[in-house]
This record gives sequence, structure tokens and C-alpha cells, in this order.
Amino acid sequence: CDGEAIYSPDYLVFALMLLVSAAVGVYYAWTDRDQRSSGNFLIGGRRMTALPVSLSLTASFMSAITVLSNPAEVYRYGASIGFYIIAFAMAVLVTSEVFMPVFYRLTITSTYEYLELRFNRATRLMGTLLFIVQTILYTGIVIYAPALALNQVTGMDLWGAVISTGVVCTFYCTMGGLKAVVWTDVFQVGFWIKKQHNDFTAEQTVLIFFSTSFDINPLRRHTFWTITIGGTFIWVSIYGINQAQVQRYNSCKSLIHAKLSLYTNLLGLWSILLCSVFAGMCLYSVYKKCDPWTAGLVSAPDQLMPYLVMDILGDYPGLPGLFVAAAYSGSLSTVSSSINALAAVTVEDLIKPCTNMSEKHLSWTSKGLSLLYGALCIGMAALASLMGGILQAAVSIFGVTGGPLLGLFTLGILCPFANSKGAVSGLLSGLVVSLWVGITAQIYPPSPEMSRPLSLTTEGCNLTTVDSLNWTSTTLPLLAESWYSLSYLYFSPIGTVISISVGLMVSLCTGTYYKEIYQRLF
Repeated sequence: CDGEAIYSPDYLVFALMLLVSAAVGVYYAWTDRDQRSSGNFLIGGRRMTALPVSLSLTASFMSAITVLSNPAEVYRYGASIGFYIIAFAMAVLVTSEVFMPVFYRLTITSTYEYLELRFNRATRLMGTLLFIVQTILYTGIVIYAPALALNQVTGMDLWGAVISTGVVCTFYCTMGGLKAVVWTDVFQVGFWIKKQHNDFTAEQTVLIFFSTSFDINPLRRHTFWTITIGGTFIWVSIYGINQAQVQRYNSCKSLIHAKLSLYTNLLGLWSILLCSVFAGMCLYSVYKKCDPWTAGLVSAPDQLMPYLVMDILGDYPGLPGLFVAAAYSGSLSTVSSSINALAAVTVEDLIKPCTNMSEKHLSWTSKGLSLLYGALCIGMAALASLMGGILQAAVSIFGVTGGPLLGLFTLGILCPFANSKGAVSGLLSGLVVSLWVGITAQIYPPSPEMSRPLSLTTEGCNLTTVDSLNWTSTTLPLLAESWYSLSYLYFSPIGTVISISVGLMVSLCTGTYYKEIYQRLF
């Protein structure tokens, strides 16, 4: 592959995607210029309909990391991640019937406002601060990781991509608020669909059976049980309680529209998952006899998909640019959702309770916070470039924190007798245990016997020298076969179960209570 740089038409396609996204922000800033309220800026005035919200829900957490890493996952370990179809369905069902009705009828802007209504102010602040820290950290990685992967394969300028992504997201979030975020997500999903169509222009096809089993051993990286059970907990924590998602379906004009947006979004999740699985199959078909990673042609698995695009489509101006635009559309949707959510929780949880600002001033404050958080996320991307191997640990921490928070909200919604002491104790206990499990799993990763990698060689390569980068060979301490090597998909269930269990025990020991407005909170 000689495609080490993309052509001018490719940059043109990428620039067009950025310009259209920015134009959407300008449009909504102009059309809503006379409606200067924080509610209109943060939740679209609660007038959104199901279709655009469903597409935005799909885009929000399907970042470029997902677009690049899912095919690499299938290439390395087989198509077992296809079982996420079940996890997605379970997560949407639980969200629509358990969490959504409570949040929607309370007409709250911040998810964490519920915690104060249900427990106390301290619980709300803990949830808010935990969300802010994890979101800034994760968003910085979402900006930097795909830029690095695409830079090393396509030759696209690294910091030009990082800064342009951050600046454009910050611009249209600051100008247009949630409406701009939702409608740019709709536009960006269109880029994904076109990109997935072009991914399958390769003539080679392969059938990779699900390299998994119904083995209940929790140390195995991927099985039917780890993906369906662990995946359900992870995605319920994203769709059920994460501010970025709750904020979207709360912007709908009715509960029916909110539920319809969630179920329509499920079709989008299934489509993206299946497309990424098929893309991984194409990767395996093309490179199973000449693994670019083992041969040293790429330095990380996430670079395999861009490498395939440049290898096959590099001579067709515009097509590599379409792929890059699609990958960055994933980043834009995730980053813009995060910035808007960060502004929302800061205004609702930290500023409103302590001030008597007018709606006009709160609106301008929300815009200023969007600008501030955009700058912080770009700064976090710069910091991520210095972290090296800590990047994967940081992504794991983002998943680990979702479990305890899910346990906290579940405790409040499903257990009427739980009190604030139980809530705080449960959250802290779940966070400590899930962090401990997550960190030790990073130190002692599972052996190849537990992760079951596919067979990849360099026998078909025309190379004079091959770097010894074969990831299937590794030397691990004996302790790696212990419970420290628990599948990463169980981090979230552990945090959730610990939070609920400790919360219930502490509540029973310290006395139960009921609030006057309890009917609306359960």
C-alpha cells in the first residue's frame, strides 16, 4: 500500500462535513435568537420529535473509537460481539420501561437533579462531579484516539484533525445548543451509512463463525454470557442514566415520542453493529495471511480499518476522504453530546441552586460553559497524547464508573425504603470495588487461552523483514490466570450489584423514610 497521504478531494470531503456541521449551529443560533432561555438551549424547548432524536441517540455514543475498533475486534477475536444485538435490545427495553418514565414526568434537565429529589444534595453533587470528570476524560480520548489512528495510516495532520474536531464541535454546541447537536448528529449518521456501503467494495468475503461459547467462566474475555449480561449493564448505564442520552429523550414533546425515539434508535444500533462486524470479516478475509500488525505495517489494531481503506481505495480520490469524514462524524457526535451534557449538569446542578440568575443570563452562561468545556476537551486530547498506555486504562475507567452510578439510580427508583446514607455508602462502595477490579485487570490481562484470538500469520506477505509484533504470543505472570483477569464486561455489573447491595443494607440498618413526592420518584 502506497497510500500514505490522502488527496485534495479527500480533504474537500472532510472539510465539507465540518462546514455543514458548523452551519447547523449558525442556523439554530439565528432561528432561536429571540428564545434565550437555558431550557431552550439545553433541551430544545422540549419540542423535538422522535426521528431526529432517535438518530442523535444512535450517534451519541457510537464514536470513531467504535467505528475503528469494532472491525479490529472482529478481525482479532471473531464475530462474537454480534451478541451485542441482545444486549442493545435489553438495554432499550429496561430504559424505556424503568428509567425513562421517571425522568420524563419530572421534567428535569439534569439527570442528577433526581438524586437530590430522591435522596439529598450531597448525593446529587457526588453524581454530578463523577459525571463531569469521567466525561471530560473520555471526550479527550474520543478526540485524540481516532486522529492518531488515521494520522499514522492516511498521513492526515494529527493536530490539525484534533483541533478542527474540537473547535467545530465547540462552535456549533455554543451557537445552537441541543437542537444543533441533534441535527448535526442526523447529518453525521448519513455519512456513516455511506461509509459503511463503501467498506464492502472489497471483493473478498469470509464467514467467521462466532468464536465463543456458552462457557460460564467469567475469566473468558468474550462469551455469550459476558456480552449479553455485561453488555446489558453497560448500555443500560449509558441509555438509562447518562446525561447525554437522558437529555435527548427528555427534549421530546411527549413521552410517546421519547419512547418511539428510543426504539427507533435500536434499529440504528443494530445496523451499525452488523456493518462493523461485516467490515471486520472483510479485514480478516484480506489480511489473514499477511497480518499488517504482525508485519509492523501498522502500530495499533485500531489502524487496521483505515489501512484497508487506503490499501483498496487509495487510488480513488474522494473515497478515502469519505471514510475519514465518517470516522470523524462519530467523534463529532460524541464530543458535541458530551459538551452539551456537561453544560447542562453544570448549570442545573452547580449554578442554579446557588444563584438567582435570569433565564437570559442562564442561557448566556450555558453558551459560555459549552465554550469552556470544548476547550477543556481539546486540552484533554493534548494530555492524552502524553499518556501512552494509560489510554486504554482511561477508557476502562469510563466504563467502570457507569456501574456504581447505575446502582445508585436503580436503588432510588426501585427501592422505596432506601435512604441517603445507603445511597452514598452504596455509590462509594461500588466505585471502590469496580475501580479495584478494573485496575487489576489492566495489570494482569487475560491470557490468549481466555481471549481466544484468531490465527493470523505473515506467510502471504512479500516482506524481507517482519517485526516481531505478533500479539498472539505473550508472557504473563501466573497471577494473570486468577480472578484478577476477570472479563472487562463484568466491571459494570459488579459495580451495580455492590452499590445496590450495600445501599440496601445500610438503609435497613439506619432506618427507612418516605418523601412527600415519592410517587413521582419511583
